Amino acid sequence: MFVCTGFSTGAADQPLGLAKINRRDPGPRDIEIKIRYCGVCHSDLHAARNEWGNTVYPCTPGHEIVGEITRVGAEVTGFKVGELAGVGCLVDSCRTCSNCKDGLEQYCENGFTGTYNSPDAHLGGMTQGGYSSHVVVDQDFVLHLPENLDLAAIAPLLCAGITTYSPLRHWKVGPGQKVGVVGLGGLGHMGVKLAHAMGARVVLFTTSPGKSEDAKRLGADEVVVSKNAEEMAAHATSFDFILDTVAADHDVNAYLGLLKRDGTMVQVGAPEKPLAVSAFSVIFKRRNFAGSLIGGIAETQEMLDFCGEKNIVSDIEIIPIQKIEEAYARMLKSDVKYRFVIDMASLPEAA
Repeated sequence: MFVCTGFSTGAADQPLGLAKINRRDPGPRDIEIKIRYCGVCHSDLHAARNEWGNTVYPCTPGHEIVGEITRVGAEVTGFKVGELAGVGCLVDSCRTCSNCKDGLEQYCENGFTGTYNSPDAHLGGMTQGGYSSHVVVDQDFVLHLPENLDLAAIAPLLCAGITTYSPLRHWKVGPGQKVGVVGLGGLGHMGVKLAHAMGARVVLFTTSPGKSEDAKRLGADEVVVSKNAEEMAAHATSFDFILDTVAADHDVNAYLGLLKRDGTMVQVGAPEKPLAVSAFSVIFKRRNFAGSLIGGIAETQEMLDFCGEKNIVSDIEIIPIQKIEEAYARMLKSDVKYRFVIDMASLPEAA
């Protein structure tokens, strides 16, 4: 075991601050990564503030991790010291259930091990995330990074990127399809970029008319202000697929009514309260309302390779770790375009 530096919180009402974090020494199949950048996900804020009611403290958030490999175990293959590598939302799973065998570790029937706030099978206690100087992860949950992309801007792909890529791939979005993306935040801006790169005609739905120009820059062919009834009605029963990234309470029926017969709307945003779905919104036209959660390791690697091929990264704002609380406050106001990334060089070496 060794001690590294991180930013953690000891209670829901305490700000994150400098802390010492225990890491296991790399075992035969482990990889140690010195973290260069870590993306800031809304889940980090939920966990730090115990808004989902399951946080065990102390808590070190962060699951959009990129950095340099500093040590590898004797049995590690495919990775070597000095290479860049990434770690996303998962660091382990049971590996034996049907979902794990299908490469869908995110749906592990026995519960996947999250990068933070999950039981740590090696050290006891809970896993601690990427707001830290180092992380040690089994090689099966480490990812190769495209060499042609900006390292800091790759980090959010490991959560926001795969969260939107996975449903787009599963429902076979591609050329000739009309695809809607609801919301232009951290998830939504990635949904627009990816759907556009897959060849679909992309329509962004937003409550903010001022986002139209930026949405088109990101790849949207059209922007619809969802508060405008006429604009919404013009698209009735015309969509093959809609990706809903909104995490606040909203009327999903307004969007379900825009789907064609057998069209699908997938929820990836996670509002605090249950969404009210009218039976008539799905009965007529045999529409589908589904959900999706990140992706497995193989699909995450596929997403990174796709982004490397298409030159896709997140739009980011880099911050020092000392401004994480300010970033959380701004994130709640949607005051970021479109994802914060922590420069871990700002983390002091000794806690």
